[in-house]
Amino acid sequence: MFTNKLLTLVLVVQPGRVLLGMKKRGFGAGRWNGFGGKVQPGETIEQAAKRELFEESSLTCDTLEKIGQIKFEFVGETEIMDVHIFRADTYQGEPAESEEMKPQWFNCDKIPFHQMWPDDIYWFPLMMQKKKFLGYFKFQGHDIILEQKLQEVEHL
Repeated sequence: MFTNKLLTLVLVVQPGRVLLGMKKRGFGAGRWNGFGGKVQPGETIEQAAKRELFEESSLTCDTLEKIGQIKFEFVGETEIMDVHIFRADTYQGEPAESEEMKPQWFNCDKIPFHQMWPDDIYWFPLMMQKKKFLGYFKFQGHDIILEQKLQEVEHL
């Protein structure tokens, strides 16, 4: 029997570049990723996304665009990670390192996919083109994708 874990992910995008954070601890440590985490009781998914973005990068944003939703299954785990992915094209503040993440801007032609989750290379181009998508990835460990489904959609 599977349970769902509700999570957020925010990608801050500027013309020609994207802000990623090097995860310093916990799940996904040692990988570049967007900013996000668990939805807390009593908050909406978008509130959680904004809170996590601020906690991990010191950035605030008024407008988030929901760009995707991906469910992740890990062999041997009973929890499905239900990740709601947002894109932020405007923000306030300057990116600052937190206990969990070290932010860094990357030019769009130099995104470090070799140091990111293996699924990112599939959906990241859709996100960069502002195309909405739904996906499912089944992992063996943290590096091998056993199954994948990714489709572009009109609405989320």
